[in-house]
Amino acid sequence: MQDPRLAKIADNLITYSLDLQKGETLYIEVRGEGLPLAKEVMRQAQAKGAYPFYRIIHPSLQRELFMGMTEEYASRLKEIEEPMFTKADAFLAINGVINDTELSDVPVERRQVYGKVMREIFRHVDNISKGCLINYPTWALAQKANMSLEAFEDFYFGVCSIDYAKMYQASIPLHELMQQTDRVRITGPGTDLQFSIKDIGKAFAVGRRNMPDGEVYTAPVRDSVNGVITYNTPSTYQGTNFENIQLRFEHGKIVEATSNNTARLNEIFDTDEGARYIGEFAIGIHPLILHPMNDILFDEKIAGSFHFTPGQAYMVADNGNRSAVHWDLINIQRPEYGGGEIWFDDVLIRKDGRFVHESLLGLNPENLLAD
Repeated sequence: MQDPRLAKIADNLITYSLDLQKGETLYIEVRGEGLPLAKEVMRQAQAKGAYPFYRIIHPSLQRELFMGMTEEYASRLKEIEEPMFTKADAFLAINGVINDTELSDVPVERRQVYGKVMREIFRHVDNISKGCLINYPTWALAQKANMSLEAFEDFYFGVCSIDYAKMYQASIPLHELMQQTDRVRITGPGTDLQFSIKDIGKAFAVGRRNMPDGEVYTAPVRDSVNGVITYNTPSTYQGTNFENIQLRFEHGKIVEATSNNTARLNEIFDTDEGARYIGEFAIGIHPLILHPMNDILFDEKIAGSFHFTPGQAYMVADNGNRSAVHWDLINIQRPEYGGGEIWFDDVLIRKDGRFVHESLLGLNPENLLAD
């Protein structure tokens, strides 16, 4: 029997996230599990007079594909895949993680070849098309969150069904304040970071591009970042688990990077020139996501967090940085994680994960959740 809560999630995706209209085409990509949600989305899309089509990607087959990857192979794949992405009016990725380490033994250079060749397609999906990424509750995700599957499903449906229209309205003052801001300073345990966001675009992420969602983001002026940051949230990248990542910046560039796996960390930052510069700065605001589960789609939205992302910039908040890497690394500033402060032009806007600036109080969890 299908979980009736899937219909609500599908409706959010069709009517709010994708704003799918009659006559439009919708490309649905199921990565691993997630067929029940895909079927419900297809039903609702067809009921609106839209034309959904789909592709199912299995991680074990992806491993075989990447193991044989060459530049010529990637170029051939691009010829086939590009029209699916660029000719569709909307794109939905359902990420149903089966085995998060399936690709961990694929040589780094093979994945990098694929990433570089496909970069413009990924950029189109991230910036131009109507697109949304949603995770699907699986045993693997529940295990990462240290929950039973039933508890994780309840958590998942709660965070995906929140009133994103209300979150959008509450985010407007933060968006406006960021537009007026030049200098940002962030402090906390192992962190003292300064940079400028002047004249860089600012954007909302409140259910349109991701589900769950909840952030307001921009990017630093590329060469303005100076200082040190210590991330207190574990992160998995290309199958490798990282903890205690610390980065030191000079004139925007990562000049020193350490972690529990320093050698592998620096391999990632040596992917290309842009991987050692920051492409995104975002403030997380989802009131129901409070603790990390080593899944970026959830962790980057944690209430009281921010992420500072090495690699590719988004077009809407473009500082000119280009890279095959876009790695959302997260720091939580609530007291139980060590606290911290964010300052805009020498004005304290958030302390220990709570907004203290008068215009931003509506973003604190109790206000976002109030009826």
